[in-house]
Amino acid sequence: MGIREQLGQDLERTGSTSGLQTVTGQVTDVTDEGTVHLLIGGVQFYDVLCTDAYRNRAAGDTVAVRRGAVPVVLWRLGDDPAAADTARTIEVAQDAAQDLIAISAYTWGTAAPPGTGWQQVTQLFTKKDGAGKGVLYAQLGTAGDTSPEAPGTRPPKPVTISPTDAGTWRRGRPDDYADSPTQGDWTGRGDRRGAWFYGTRIADACQGKTVATMKVAFTRKRGAGTNGKVRQRLFLHGYTAAPGGQLNLGDGPEALLSLAVGAKGTATLPSAWRTALASGSARGLAISGHGRPEYAAFTGGQITITFTAT
Repeated sequence: MGIREQLGQDLERTGSTSGLQTVTGQVTDVTDEGTVHLLIGGVQFYDVLCTDAYRNRAAGDTVAVRRGAVPVVLWRLGDDPAAADTARTIEVAQDAAQDLIAISAYTWGTAAPPGTGWQQVTQLFTKKDGAGKGVLYAQLGTAGDTSPEAPGTRPPKPVTISPTDAGTWRRGRPDDYADSPTQGDWTGRGDRRGAWFYGTRIADACQGKTVATMKVAFTRKRGAGTNGKVRQRLFLHGYTAAPGGQLNLGDGPEALLSLAVGAKGTATLPSAWRTALASGSARGLAISGHGRPEYAAFTGGQITITFTAT
């Protein structure tokens, strides 16, 4: 019997069909398949389907679940999301506006411009701003009017760095039996450690910029370990490419994410780690755990970097 069918039977036993047809649950994880893991009445259920009305799914949401042979999350319960949607719309609009050029009109001719208020430019200067956009400055012989206020310096746009390679190591050598980075041990043959490699791309992306945040996204792989949450034990490493021998670990561990099977998560790297990665003193991320309680495999490893204005 599948997980969803079992959930349906369990929920059916909570009341008669003539009673309340929905129950309340709390989302514990959002998965790579768009389903969610739920906690209902103190019991954990996995891979519950959702309607299209349930958008922007996130762990911690309180939701209404329709009972039945195939239970479905109907919608999120709570405050009106209008304020959050408005803030997100403004954020997207501001990001798009960075690509606009703030000149209301641009014309030319062989004669002097008609009308009043024009000022003659003696020299024109240009440069790139922090976001790589062109900036113009006009030097005047005589200023007949005050200059418009210059817009604030814009930060460079965020960049997302994907791994160039990934792998798993066991007993001091690469483990070809694991096709995704893995930590811990399930069979008693020895603990595994996994890693994601980025070459020099992280440091290259940060060169000449001031890093504000680094966030990394992972997905807990299905079919590896128990369904319940496993805490990822994250380390730094200093390799630009996968080593042929043992994978040595750097700073860590940091327990930034705890994910159930199939769940997605994003974590903010500590400030010391982002400094090390931006400078090139560290090159990538690794995981390492001990035994069955810490056994899990993870995919992803995309690092999103944001910058401050300089």
